[in-house]
Amino acid sequence: MLCTECQFNTATTSEGLCDVCVVAAAHSKPAPRSGYKSDGRPAYLRSPVALGRATVALLGVVIAADLYSLWAGTVVQGVTEDLLGADYGVGYEAGYAAADLVRDAERADTLYAASGWLQAAALVATCVVFLCWFYRVRVNAEVFEPHIHGKTRGWTVGSWFVPILNLWIPRRIALDIWDASGDRSVALDRTLTLGDTSARATHPLINGWWTLWVASILVGRWASTNYWGAEEAEEIDAAVSRLMFADVINIAAAVMAILVVLRLTRMQDTKARSGPPTGGHVPA
Repeated sequence: MLCTECQFNTATTSEGLCDVCVVAAAHSKPAPRSGYKSDGRPAYLRSPVALGRATVALLGVVIAADLYSLWAGTVVQGVTEDLLGADYGVGYEAGYAAADLVRDAERADTLYAASGWLQAAALVATCVVFLCWFYRVRVNAEVFEPHIHGKTRGWTVGSWFVPILNLWIPRRIALDIWDASGDRSVALDRTLTLGDTSARATHPLINGWWTLWVASILVGRWASTNYWGAEEAEEIDAAVSRLMFADVINIAAAVMAILVVLRLTRMQDTKARSGPPTGGHVPA
């Protein structure tokens, strides 16, 4: 007979529990019913599907803004090459006039500035909706498995705005959410380790997304510093190349984020619709 709690291992006690669940119960509080409170606030299951779809749509807008920025970058580089050619007389021999170069330079600068504002607007809107979705799945994860979360609920949003700490704490929270939303046996193993992250299963999708996200932040700041400090045509051309490289990384990070949002949303929706386990600890 399978354990009535995890439905995974063979029951060894008269209550129908396996050895793993007996040990887990000894090291943890009773599992929550509907209305379970964390940090003094109740936790209820709420569908993350709508917020997940909105987040994916806005991540698509971020990708579109980055692609526009890449195109605008090629326009800027075209103008800088013309300016460098004019310095050696090549541009004028090809029929370029100084007035044409000035006009093209102003147009390229306007396009690139517009692409920057578009990227910023898309990022802000996406961040707001993403954090709403992230908080929603975090609360759901408390209802599914309350004992495996290493951080309190307040860190779900606040950790993104704390310098230095925002480079790894949101990832840890995402891993907790993932484990709570997936296979119940994984969550039980995590409970037995009492927060030992070395026992955590590998998470290639989240790790890939987070690596690209951190890389996009670091490369983007480095490229922006170079761009705003550039004065000569050669410096501007090199700085734009670095910004375009940052855009490519950001596109890759956005694609990975879409995969994470879709997968985690589907995991929670499936788990919620499947109903509580035999032990009745997860609210319907």
